[in-house]
Amino acid sequence: MAEHEKVLLTKSGIEKLRNERDLLVNVERPKVIADLQAARAQGDLSENADYDAARERQAEVEARIKEIDAMIQNAEMIDEDAIDLQIVKPGMRVKMLDMADNVENQYVIVGSFETDPDHGKISNECPLAKAILGHAVGEVVTVMVEEPYQVKILEISLAE
Repeated sequence: MAEHEKVLLTKSGIEKLRNERDLLVNVERPKVIADLQAARAQGDLSENADYDAARERQAEVEARIKEIDAMIQNAEMIDEDAIDLQIVKPGMRVKMLDMADNVENQYVIVGSFETDPDHGKISNECPLAKAILGHAVGEVVTVMVEEPYQVKILEISLAE
């Protein structure tokens, strides 16, 4: 992530990051320190697999804490209260019809760090979101991918 790159997040996304950071700082970090102390007590560190594993876990925990801090510092919150439900914007739930196979889909457009396609959350950076952002209910939009396809925006609502 670039130094001052803005990270689009919903209020709940920021809260999840803060909760994850708290868990890492208050639970994982002390556990790793205890594991390191226990491994050091075993003696020779040159061939100590427990020590190596604890050091690796410590590096992972510290890197993730640093990554979360950067995301929170650069967060741009999607203001769900000031959203105009006439135009597709990040933070909205959009119901659309795939014109090729006549199938309805519904997605919430989130920042790239909250993406979870299995739960209907797509990144504002993906081709589908890029295509529908700024468009209104009733519009047919072409999604520019290797095999372009069209979707019709059926409904725009606030994401829960």
